Amino acid sequence: MADYNKTVLDDIKSGKPKLSLAGIINMSVGFLGIQFAFGLQNANMSRIFQTLGAEIDQIPGLWIAAPVTGLLIQPLIGHMSDKTWIGKLGRRRPYFLVGSVLAALALFVFPSVSVLKAAAILLWILDASINISMEPFRAFVGDMLPDSQRTTGFAMQSFFIGIGAVVSSVLPYLLEWLNVSNTAPAGLLPDTVKYSFYIGAIVYIVAVAYTVFTTNEYSPEQMKSFGETDETTTVKHIKTPHQKFLKTGIVWLCIGIVFTLGLYYYNNSSAADSQLAKELYVLTCGVGAFGVFQILAALFHKSKMDNGFVEIMDDLNFLPAKMKQLAVVQFFSWFALFSMWIYSTPALAQNIYNTTDATSPEYNKIGNWVGVMFAFYNGFAALFAFLLPVLSKKFSRPVTHMIALIAGGLGLITYMVFKNEYALIISMAGIGFAWASILAMPYSMLTQSLPAHKMGVYMGIFNFFIVIPQILAATLLGMFTKYLFGNQAIYAIALGGCSMIIAAVLCLRIKEK
Repeated sequence: MADYNKTVLDDIKSGKPKLSLAGIINMSVGFLGIQFAFGLQNANMSRIFQTLGAEIDQIPGLWIAAPVTGLLIQPLIGHMSDKTWIGKLGRRRPYFLVGSVLAALALFVFPSVSVLKAAAILLWILDASINISMEPFRAFVGDMLPDSQRTTGFAMQSFFIGIGAVVSSVLPYLLEWLNVSNTAPAGLLPDTVKYSFYIGAIVYIVAVAYTVFTTNEYSPEQMKSFGETDETTTVKHIKTPHQKFLKTGIVWLCIGIVFTLGLYYYNNSSAADSQLAKELYVLTCGVGAFGVFQILAALFHKSKMDNGFVEIMDDLNFLPAKMKQLAVVQFFSWFALFSMWIYSTPALAQNIYNTTDATSPEYNKIGNWVGVMFAFYNGFAALFAFLLPVLSKKFSRPVTHMIALIAGGLGLITYMVFKNEYALIISMAGIGFAWASILAMPYSMLTQSLPAHKMGVYMGIFNFFIVIPQILAATLLGMFTKYLFGNQAIYAIALGGCSMIIAAVLCLRIKEK
């Protein structure tokens, strides 16, 4: 009760009014469209890649474009949306619209793809577009709601994410039931997948437009009246001296160079069947690139040319303590999720039907069933979203998140246990509970410790700890599957389950005020 009273007093002090339930719904509907596209991507991309000729150990590398895109775009879009104000459209909503249009175009083009490289490029474009819309939506809740309503706000986003993902995941299955062809000649996508992407493009545009035209953002003047500083036109004081930028940059650049050269030397001096995955270059070069960015920030800062780039690099050096604690939890949570998304179809095709032939009826049957499974876990997530505010008040937000992650980890591990696809619905219940919490609780806890005028950029930086584990999963899981698991993808998903349980244990480090 004391914590609740303190939160109410904080709301009164800030002056930010509470929104009605209808208002919270209106500002969250756009996420239905975003997740519709995300759900189509997650449920169908591995199937599309294999249809276009990818080997099973190549799949993680083909997925890698998506998280790399997020790593670059999310902090940039977050920073830009913090500084934006465009007439009646406001601060965040212009990005909702631009992202939705670009994503819809990518979804319309996808069904005509017949070359593997083209599919990988389109995945990059689609994921970049989704990120343009999605990143400001997280900050939108922090902008519009007082702290006492933020768990409800993020839970409402989880609800619409669940609904969008349910429908998008089950679409190929429903279309097959309506006698739409679910098979195609080698190298071509079946009509069930094609029509699903067309429908997804329309839903994306409509849902985001609904939020844009039914929700008005608080103006910079109103935010000031709530006691929240506006910095839409100024660059903050940079706290990192240029010497620190330079030293840090040199260290990271040297580490990146050493590991990149070591990887190159190893792969060119070893037998072909023992080479390390080329996707590891993304990690080693990424480390070096971070060093280059720090050095550039040092040069700009020393020359008195402070800009948005320098500000983002400075923010990276001064992360809030709670953000660091949550970052580690996010890391292990999203490593687990990525293992499920990229390997569910090939893992279950092997584990249940003992096939790796992407053109076989059994493979395509399980491909559609994975869509149904993903619909189930998202449906469970939509239901569990309403439970999160209740549990967080009874226990706390960290404890609630821990319980959910344990359920999700057990759900992934039971992939190995169930040999009947219908029994996997039980696994989806645990994963759905975890998914609802992952989409809501970390952000609810994080916004409590973020300054209002930096909400967007810190949300973007926080997403590093979603993206980096996905890059690791894309680079390492392929090697693990090939060399450690004997090309049995089911073990990669079990490893993801263990990773999620580790994330649950790490929640014990998080302390709430």
